[in-house]
Amino acid sequence: MPSFMMSSNGSTDKGILQKYLNLGQHGMVQCMYMWIDGTGEAMRAKTKTVMVEPKSPKDLPVWNFDGSSTYQAEGSNSDVYLYPVALYNDPFRGGNNKLVLCETYKYNRKPTETNKRHSCEKVMERAKDSHPWFGIEQEYTLLDIDGHPLGWPKNGFPGPQGPYYCGVGADKVNGRDIVEAHYRACMYAGLNISGTNAEVMPAQWEYQVGPTEGIAMGDQLWTSRFLLHRTSEDFGVVTSLDPKPMEGDWNGAGAHCNFSTLAMREKDGIGAIEDAIEKLSHHHVRHIKAYDPKEGKDNERRLTGAHETSSIHDFSAGVANRGCSIRIPRSVVEDNCGYLEDRRPSSNCDPYSVTEVLVRTTVLDE
Repeated sequence: MPSFMMSSNGSTDKGILQKYLNLGQHGMVQCMYMWIDGTGEAMRAKTKTVMVEPKSPKDLPVWNFDGSSTYQAEGSNSDVYLYPVALYNDPFRGGNNKLVLCETYKYNRKPTETNKRHSCEKVMERAKDSHPWFGIEQEYTLLDIDGHPLGWPKNGFPGPQGPYYCGVGADKVNGRDIVEAHYRACMYAGLNISGTNAEVMPAQWEYQVGPTEGIAMGDQLWTSRFLLHRTSEDFGVVTSLDPKPMEGDWNGAGAHCNFSTLAMREKDGIGAIEDAIEKLSHHHVRHIKAYDPKEGKDNERRLTGAHETSSIHDFSAGVANRGCSIRIPRSVVEDNCGYLEDRRPSSNCDPYSVTEVLVRTTVLDE
């Protein structure tokens, strides 16, 4: 009788899967519909077969799912609709297969509570003449299946922070193969991933998406997160976007947002950057509420004024100062134009909410 063995994390031999992925599909295409669930943090996905390769989201049908199982509907009226809004190549299945990012709508065709894209897109349309660009630095932590940071001693802690940031070597970094796999998956999908690096806490990493314009920032960051979780799944590892995964003298995780308008990027744009910072200084509380899914409660654990953060209670800005709410890179001052970095968003923020409120405050003067 054959023996089947699985590790404690439920992982299987991915080499066996490859035999099946190499089989032909007779012209059929697998489209994996992805969406944000009712937590506003996790993503869900399911697959539909279509007979023709889609070239845009409009080529795909509206679908639905059981919202009572994703915290988005009651069981007595559980259908939630999936509206395709962005299309990417599928790095896991390859070929003509696609990933389909979707918005979620209730039975009455109104957006669900966690569909922040709906309002963000309207704001970006109103601000399109200012050409808002965004780049988000997504930090995350790799965990073993037991919830312990990957590579950390099971009954203790690694050495103090210092040697791990941008580190090289088996005694400095953990999980680089996952990072590299995710990087290539993002490239294959067609995302504008611009870099990656090991972070200050061991098992913590960062990648950057951007620059992108308007609504594309939210679309691409959410898709990159899906790819990160899905890649980690293949390695039997968990990815955490918690903004303070380890208490104590360890750095938290953020999603610093680099932002500019055309006026900021043009010659002598430093004046437009300073104007934007002045506007931001008057709406600190509103931005804090938009920068994590619990309206600031998650960021309270991270924005303490220590570990390269500002205090959640105060607004501040400075040149090359990573302890401020808003950092102006030194190169921007030297060039007299460029962009600003908002360091307040948490690692588990909704990028649609972050980019929307930045544009409302600095461009639309709301």
